[in-house]
Order: sequence, then structure tokens, then C-alpha cells
Amino acid sequence: MSKKLWLKDLIDKFIGIIVIIFLLPILFIIGILIKIEDGGKIFFLQKRLGKDRKIFKIYKFRTMKENAPDIRLADGSTFNSDDDPRVTKIGKFLRRTSLDELAQIINVIKGEMSIIGPRPDLPDHLKLYEGDEFKKLLVRPGITGYAQVNGRNDLPWKERFKYDIYYAENWSIMLDMKIILKTIQIILTGKGVNRENV
Repeated sequence: MSKKLWLKDLIDKFIGIIVIIFLLPILFIIGILIKIEDGGKIFFLQKRLGKDRKIFKIYKFRTMKENAPDIRLADGSTFNSDDDPRVTKIGKFLRRTSLDELAQIINVIKGEMSIIGPRPDLPDHLKLYEGDEFKKLLVRPGITGYAQVNGRNDLPWKERFKYDIYYAENWSIMLDMKIILKTIQIILTGKGVNRENV
């Protein structure tokens, strides 16, 4: 697997640079809209667990009001709801369209993330990993991934691991292409964006 990942890394860097060049006007507009609504920070940065257990700071366009409380579900995953009062008006749109994740192109260019891969967990979640679940960390985390196109936030956190493990063990360019196509389909339908209970 490690011998093939250099190709994936090269493709990620190339796509990341192309995407950020072409989407720069959109990214700029998103930043302005976030700033206009409440004058707060444009980006939300949070420590996440990367490849080989390395900790990095993930970028997202801020969708919540500043200093909003962090609410977790029983399995430790993030609470999401259509009626979440912590989410700003522009934030609701960004979440529904997944545009808040576009900021992670910065992480891709920095070599911390991939376009496709398992979604990165919080560092504290590492102590909850069991058995084969550590295989998730053999590849760089992604902006979208195999678990996201097979249930997204509808899946309990532990349930997502089986998809993450499968991806880490069976990565291929063809699989990545299938995930990208299905990701586009899911974004257009908005399926599985929010998850309010386990």
C-alpha cells in the first residue's frame, strides 16, 4: 500500500492546487459572507488525527456562532441538526452544500489530508480505537471518503470504521473516482448531512 500512496499524494497536490486557483473567487465570497454576518473569524480550526497518528489542524469555513458549545452524541461524534441554534444563517447553507469543507483544500496542499480518505477524528478518539480500527490511520484523512458516500452522518461513528478500514486496505484510483462521483450525487441531494441521535 505505501508504495502506491506516492501516486495518490502526487494527484492530491496537483488537484489541490488546481482547485484552489479556480475556486478562489468562490472561497473569497464565502469568507466575505461569513464576516458580514457576525464579524467573527472566517475559519474554524480544530486539532484532528492524521496519518500515522500525527496531529494536525483542520480548516473549515466557520458555520457556528463564535464560542458556541461543543455538543457530542453518546458515541463521541458531533451533534448535527437542521434546527441547531448554534449555526449561523450562512453556516446552514454551507453545511447543506458541504461548502464549509472546501477550506480543507489548504490541508491537502500542505500534505496533511487527501481529497479522498477517511474523515479525521479528534485526537481524544484514539483511545476508543480497537483492533483493526487503527488501520484507518494508514492513509491520509480525506475531505470526502468511502464512509461518507455510504451513509455520511447517518452512520454511527463506530459503524463508519468498517468503511474506513476497507478503503485503507483497498485504495485504488478507480475507487477514488467512484467516491468522487457519488459524493457529487450526495451533495446535490443533501442526503445524510445531519445526525441528531444514535
